Amino acid sequence: MVSSTGKPRPTNWPRTLPYLTAPVLSPALSSRRAPSAAIAALNLHGAACACAASPSPLVRIRPITAPSHPACGQSGLFAARTLPARSWVVDYLGVYHTQDESDPASDYDIVLDRDSGVAVDAATCGNEARFVNDYRGVADRANVEFRDRRADGRQARIAIYVGARDVRKGQELLVSYGKGFWDARSA
Repeated sequence: MVSSTGKPRPTNWPRTLPYLTAPVLSPALSSRRAPSAAIAALNLHGAACACAASPSPLVRIRPITAPSHPACGQSGLFAARTLPARSWVVDYLGVYHTQDESDPASDYDIVLDRDSGVAVDAATCGNEARFVNDYRGVADRANVEFRDRRADGRQARIAIYVGARDVRKGQELLVSYGKGFWDARSA
């Protein structure tokens, strides 16, 4: 599948959602006047570092059809091959934005750096990582986790990494969305 920009998109990618190979900066962050040394330390204005490979050869997006799965009728992220314990899987791409630009209704917003108030929201555009589901109701524990990473040693990213055990080919990647995510939805 190819996007409107001519770049390949993963199989099962939603037609109406832009597929990213690098982060997009919000209006507040795209300005060269973006505030604070903390934001400068994230190197957001550095050369745009693309993902290692797009689409990722490590994962596949698949529809969830099991009625017992909490995300039935939606999609999930699955291992395309066995993923070794503690290995990097894919960066979480979306719109990098300030806390003031946050959409409280977004289910795809992850804090990148608390000190600078920068987060990444994949609600309106993103990559395969936006399809990772929470483990609750599916498994006893998460098999992947969100961790900080520096793309090309420079630009700050949030990424999905395998946990303490290998993830087998065909297994769904499941993360903990965290207590704050569920508390916000139950309020």
